[in-house]
Amino acid sequence: MSTASTPDRTRAVCPLCRKPESADHAPFCSRGCKDRDLLNWLGEGYRVPGLPAEPASGDFEEK
Repeated sequence: MSTASTPDRTRAVCPLCRKPESADHAPFCSRGCKDRDLLNWLGEGYRVPGLPAEPASGDFEEK
């Protein structure tokens, strides 16, 4: 039986605090780290690189 094809999940660590991951909150160690990661996405702490957005024409009328 070969174990080379199965990933070794015993060494997985939380991407935020580097503590061992919890099966309940994978890939994070706790609910706190899981929530902190979500807040980073919602608060624009993380950004995906791309071209700058151009303002849409005709959305607003100037008075």
